[in-house]
Amino acid sequence: MNINNRTVGYAVIAFSVILIAILAFVKSNYDTQSTFLCEVVSKNPDFDMAQCPAHKSNVSWYITLSFGISFLILSIGLYLSFFSKLPLPEPRKEFSAIDISKLDEEEKMIYNKLKEKQGSMYQSDLIKETGFTKVKITRILDKLETSGILERKRRGMANIVVLK
Repeated sequence: MNINNRTVGYAVIAFSVILIAILAFVKSNYDTQSTFLCEVVSKNPDFDMAQCPAHKSNVSWYITLSFGISFLILSIGLYLSFFSKLPLPEPRKEFSAIDISKLDEEEKMIYNKLKEKQGSMYQSDLIKETGFTKVKITRILDKLETSGILERKRRGMANIVVLK
């Protein structure tokens, strides 16, 4: 069974929807009971509305907090299902033999970063780790890809850079 972020996200979404439905039922039931208590208190001339037990209870705040937590859980599920990065491909131990003496310093840096990460990284992570601009990374990767040293694979809105 293959469990990934998307599968976990769908499970979290299902859990939060069920939780929200249960909370809606509890809130409806609590409101009905509170209304009944207020009507009973208002019919009795010896009691003031300030003495109504429904007005002194913190249950409505707890229910509101529970709804907030449920929507937070729903947000996490949506993030896992639709916005989190897909897993990197399986790392390889052996790479094609290349002559790195023909590479300039920036190309060597990128090549070594990829080797440190078992031969694959997201292009956005390369930008973060090297401090180069997006344009500079793209140009260097274009040159390395043309040389047959690496390849870029599209994964949704991101590129994964993989050594050959």
